[in-house]
Amino acid sequence: MGRKLYVGNLGFDVTNQELQDTFAEVGAIESVAVITERDTGRSRGFAFVEMASNADAQKAIRELDGREIKGRAIRVSEAQERQGGGGRRGPGGGGRRW
Repeated sequence: MGRKLYVGNLGFDVTNQELQDTFAEVGAIESVAVITERDTGRSRGFAFVEMASNADAQKAIRELDGREIKGRAIRVSEAQERQGGGGRRGPGGGGRRW
């Protein structure tokens, strides 16, 4: 079990501090990041929270999954590693542009 958690179904107005306060109720936190759109700065409705220990991460999943924050039941689960490409092309990467 990893210590990094995915938090979904967030309201667009939920802040890093509000998540920090919520997750601090169940354990020690290393980082909180509400993911935002690059162009507008608006929340994308999900975040990542890194807990200080695996035990704290498990406790957060058990106790916070389904809890309401600002009228929405959040989803808390272990974060998964990103799979595959499908993203932007890196340096020297891919294909001709005609």
